[in-house]
Amino acid sequence: MGVPLQFRLAALLLWLSGAGFGLPCIQAIANLLSGRDIPYIMGFPAYGRGPFERYGLPTTVPLLVGFLAVCLLECLSGRLVWRGNRRGAILALLLLPAGAVYWLGFALPFGPIFALVRTFLIVQRWNSLT
Repeated sequence: MGVPLQFRLAALLLWLSGAGFGLPCIQAIANLLSGRDIPYIMGFPAYGRGPFERYGLPTTVPLLVGFLAVCLLECLSGRLVWRGNRRGAILALLLLPAGAVYWLGFALPFGPIFALVRTFLIVQRWNSLT
């Protein structure tokens, strides 16, 4: 029996979230390290001007490195979930609180949506994990 479609779809969402937020995060880190402002993507500030800054927490390199770590772990989790691996599914669930802090703090609207859908897909076939 192959890996259920739900795990494949959840893995794709993990990769989309991890790479989609992680790759621009690298550019934002590079900009800050060189003394420039955060980059704009499609007219919106990448990782800045959101609730973090409104509450006095400016976008800094350590903050972005933390988010990049979450993104990299999401990609790893996606690789494991693609194979139907229980550890990957557990990692995906464990990353939810940290991811939520960053998605909300940086005002990233797609993060929570992807997380909700991928969590539903994983939980739906939990007993099929190996």
